[in-house]
Amino acid sequence: MDSADVIVVGAGLAGLRCATHLAGAGRDVVVLEAEDAVGGRQRTDEVDGFLLDRGFQVLNPAYPAVRRFVDIDALDLRSFPVGVRVRREDGVALLGHPLRHPASIVPTLHSGLVRPADAVALARWAAPALLRPKAVKRGSDRMLREAWDAVGLRGPLRHKVLEPFLAGVLADDTGATSDAFVRLLVRMFALGRPGVPARGIGALPAQLAAGAEAAGARIRLGARVTAVTTRGRTVEVAVDGGDTLRAGAAVVAVGPEAVASLVDVPTPETRGLQTWWFDADGAAPASALLSVDGRRRGPVVNTVVMSRTAPSYAPQGHHLVEATCLLPAGSPATPTEPQVRAHLTEIWGADAAGWRLLRRDDIPHALPAQRPPLRLRHPARVADRVYVAGDHRDTASIQGALVSGDRVGRTVLEDLIHRR
Repeated sequence: MDSADVIVVGAGLAGLRCATHLAGAGRDVVVLEAEDAVGGRQRTDEVDGFLLDRGFQVLNPAYPAVRRFVDIDALDLRSFPVGVRVRREDGVALLGHPLRHPASIVPTLHSGLVRPADAVALARWAAPALLRPKAVKRGSDRMLREAWDAVGLRGPLRHKVLEPFLAGVLADDTGATSDAFVRLLVRMFALGRPGVPARGIGALPAQLAAGAEAAGARIRLGARVTAVTTRGRTVEVAVDGGDTLRAGAAVVAVGPEAVASLVDVPTPETRGLQTWWFDADGAAPASALLSVDGRRRGPVVNTVVMSRTAPSYAPQGHHLVEATCLLPAGSPATPTEPQVRAHLTEIWGADAAGWRLLRRDDIPHALPAQRPPLRLRHPARVADRVYVAGDHRDTASIQGALVSGDRVGRTVLEDLIHRR
């Protein structure tokens, strides 16, 4: 029976960060990953020369944990324009970040989407997160739609821009997400410029895995864990088709849909997304802005020409277009390809009927739901010598996954020291 100081189950962002911290402190760490590559939900596949992430994902370099634990320069981050393109009844409006894109100020003001009363209401809503983020974390919370109603944000800026934009970010178009969570998220959008690594989002966990191995952690792929059991002073970890491993502690860092099968915790509520990837050949729309439908007439909640920002995502002479739809839990009615193509044609004003479908990603557990009141952390230890890490234990973000992994790693290390 193989043994280690700590076994980490799952090689997603949280598991890799946890393993790096423990191995860097001199502990013998084994990471067991069920899939054939590290990353969890952050995966990238190469298909016919295109880089296809597992769903539309972006990396915000403003996240504190990203600045601390990730070599952003090595990822060669390609940043999206900080703005949004909105399909309207009478055409298209372009709204940009006034500080990052000063030339967008006049078009934004003339778009008819930003009325003075709405701008004041939005500033009133966002200001606490920008100026006093700790107060937002510690204060009272409610649903986003209730918070917007309370500050008087009711016009086209809300219904035609913010709601459709955030639907794709939160995987929620009901406004039931935690107001505090969204305000903190918008703070990060204001401070940072999200983008994608030149080689896809999978480059992020690949970098973390390299760091974990350099620190001394051993990563085993294709090792699906079926049980985690405490026996006296050890934890036994059973691997499907393999030997049972023993350790002084085990960290379960699997996705929210799988965590309850290994440890005694409630199954976290999740939200689903569906992402379509198209080869637009050489006739893709010229805009690099993320586009939404302010009329809200179809299944697509956002769409962007990835290769306008990151040319490496498509082979020369081609362009990669993504389209994201909501995937409601338990709903048998999912968007069809004709519906998605028709909606893309309307949003972009370009015929999407001839675009080649590369892949469709149905991700029923894309994000942990963040209902109010916001709970920034759960206990690291869930049983004797057993711990849980993941963004479902912190916040539904890359930031949350990294913070959770690091916090759990520190807790495990302290416990191991105290047991001497």
